[in-house]
Order: sequence, then structure tokens, then C-alpha cells
Amino acid sequence: MLPQLYTNCAFDATLTIAGIMSGTSMDGIDVALVEIAGSGLMSKIRLLAFACYPYPADVRNRLLYIASGKAIPAGEISDLDFVLGRLYTDAVIKCAGDFGIALDSLDLICSHGQTVYHNGTASESAAASTLQIGQAAVIAELTGLTVVSDFRAADMAAGGQGAPLVPYFDFVFLRDSRVTRAAQNIGGIANVTFMPADCDIDDIIAFDTGPGNMLIDAAVRCFSNGRRTHDTNGEMAKSGRVVPVLLRRLLSHSFYAQKPPKSAGREQFGEHYFAEIISWPEAAELAPEDIVATLTALTSETIAAAYRDYLPRAADEIVLSGGGANNPVLVDMIERAVGRKVTKFDDFGIPNDAKEAVAFALLGSETIRGVANNVPSATGATHPVVLGKITPGRRNPFARCGLSS
Repeated sequence: MLPQLYTNCAFDATLTIAGIMSGTSMDGIDVALVEIAGSGLMSKIRLLAFACYPYPADVRNRLLYIASGKAIPAGEISDLDFVLGRLYTDAVIKCAGDFGIALDSLDLICSHGQTVYHNGTASESAAASTLQIGQAAVIAELTGLTVVSDFRAADMAAGGQGAPLVPYFDFVFLRDSRVTRAAQNIGGIANVTFMPADCDIDDIIAFDTGPGNMLIDAAVRCFSNGRRTHDTNGEMAKSGRVVPVLLRRLLSHSFYAQKPPKSAGREQFGEHYFAEIISWPEAAELAPEDIVATLTALTSETIAAAYRDYLPRAADEIVLSGGGANNPVLVDMIERAVGRKVTKFDDFGIPNDAKEAVAFALLGSETIRGVANNVPSATGATHPVVLGKITPGRRNPFARCGLSS
């Protein structure tokens, strides 16, 4: 059912949308300007522009500290919530300007926000909860546009883990009537969306496979004293060696034995876990390059193990996306671990780096049309829900379509 504000709006209206994504690597703000017509498998998606704007160093350091699990004053989180709202606004305005697109030609902004805490599974000591910051009211005020944000909470309220959410986009964009695909994203955390040929949305299997770039990035930051944020082109891993005894201990983490649905984040694989790793006797005498190589192998081996353990059959095609797809050493390790060549997401007409920002543009497009856009088989939710919260702007997002409430 459509939100009451937009009850007279058509499902097939074409909207020009800014999708904003800042992932668990916390390296910057991705902005995709996207034209979307229609809904569900009938959606037509056209990328107009994409850019990534790095976080200011001080903001990134503050975010990493908040996500470290240490006690943080509420005022620090509140302040960053509004700081990010302004940074996200600036990024949208800059992207539009850089590509010659008028801001008033946009209809909607969809912002994932920056995750600073995510616990998808309740325990005796803590409720399942999630927190993304980047104040939507600031974005709406400064742009005049309606904003859809905070996508994870509704799924969690319905008993899900609030992650992964990109499988809805994978279903719409990558589903094929004849080809069984595994869409493997490697951001800070790695996750897979398995789509049998000609599947319905309930046939999807999707879950986090484990760390993607998160531990690799933490190691590079540590060993470079903060001068580098990631292993560019896998250079450190390439110059090191995979150490079997360390890899075996890494693979003993309890997350890998959990059955889907399951999700992970910095709470499991953040800086605190890396600090623990380098304190182990298995790592004590190793060169930094060997640790980075072994952490890179961890990502590839846990992806391959997840396929063997939790997917019903081999995929006809494995489609890689996310920052890890740009690391040739990691890609080579994945191909050897799964025993086959992989395909890059770029081959489907949208640049790999833009995928998640485009995905949240699509999720927000469905939200504003009142269409359920979680994948309960992936998140564990008890039923489909419409994700996201709507912060109205000064203009109805459907006004340029000649439609109004």
C-alpha cells in the first residue's frame, strides 16, 4: 500500500533519484544519480552520474572511533549525525554540478547513512538493533527534496537482521530466466545473493559470508601507521605469503559455522578483532605482508566455504562487486578457491563502484511507491515490509511527473 501522502501517484512514474551510500569501510560517500521507472522486475534503471567523495580525515577518524566499540558520549554521535547530513548534502550537490545536472531536476534522495553499530541478532545481554547516522532532516532542508533513509530498522522490527539489503537490487537487476547467479559483493563485509534461474524473490538465498576488506584494511592502516587505508591492487598481499597455521585459526571463528540468515559487521570483524589477531602466537613473528596475504586468503576461503556449506548447488555464474573486486590478488584467490573464473559486475552496464549507491536509489524508489523491498529469506524477517523512513521535502517527489496527492 502506498504511503497516504502519495496515494494518487502511479507505480510506473519515472523518478530521478540520488542514491547515497557510505559503507563499512568508512572511506567516503558514494553518490549515484539514477533514473528509475516502474517497480519490481519491471523497473528500468539508468545511471546518469556517479562519483565518490572521500570523508575528511578528521570525520573518518571520528567515525572509526565510534565504531570501535569503545564508550562514546551521546553528544559525539549526535554531532556526527548532523555533520554527515551536511556532508551528504554537499556530495549530492557536487555530483549534480560536476555532471551538469540541475539539482531541481532531482525528485528524491535515498541515503543509507553511515552504520556505526549493527547487531542483527538478539542475545541475553543485548537486543537486536542498528544505528545509521547522517541526518535526513538536514538533507531535506538543504535540498528541498524528500529523503528516504534508515532502511534497516523496519526489517529488524519484523524480526529480521536488517541485512543484507542489496539482494533486492540483485533480484531486480541480475535475475535471469536461464542462468543461476551468485552475486558476491566484497565491501568491508562480504555477502552473497544466490538466485536460481527464473527464481521468485522467495527463492533467494543471501547472507554475509564474513569479512571482505575490513580486516585487510585494518592491517594496512596499522602497518602503515595510518598512511594507507587499503591494499591498493593487493600489493602487500602479493609480496607476502599465506601462512596456513594462522589461516586455520582465523577460520575457527564461530561466525562461519552459523547457518543463514546471518549478518556481520565491525562488531565481529572490526579493529578490536584485528588487534586480537596480531596478539596471537600464530601471528607474533610474521611479517606485515604475510599477515595481509593471510587475511586476504581468509576472505576468499570463507566465500568458497559459504558456497559449499550453504548454497544448494553451484552457480552458473559468479558476479563480483564491491571494492574487493578491484583487488586482483583477492580475485585470483577467489577464483582458485571456488575453482572457476568469475564475472565482474561492470559487465552488466553499471560501474562496480556505483552498485550500492544505485541499489539504495532503487530501494528508496520502491519505498516512495509503497512497495515492500526487503528479502525475508535473506534477512530472516517474518514478512515483507516497506523499508525506510520518509522525510518530506518542500516538493512532492512525483510533482515533475504531473502527479500529486
